Amino acid sequence: MTITAAHIQPIVALIAGILILIMPRFLNLVVAIYLIFIGLAGLGLFKMLRM
Repeated sequence: MTITAAHIQPIVALIAGILILIMPRFLNLVVAIYLIFIGLAGLGLFKMLRM
């Protein structure tokens, strides 16, 4: 199985959900990192870095 861009979001969501269950106070940090990552991906920053 190869991991593509379509697989990244569900994997991150799964990891974030597990971490939130283990450490509920960790929620703010997980959500902030997730939103920043999705925002950068949406702006196409990661495509520009692969030149």
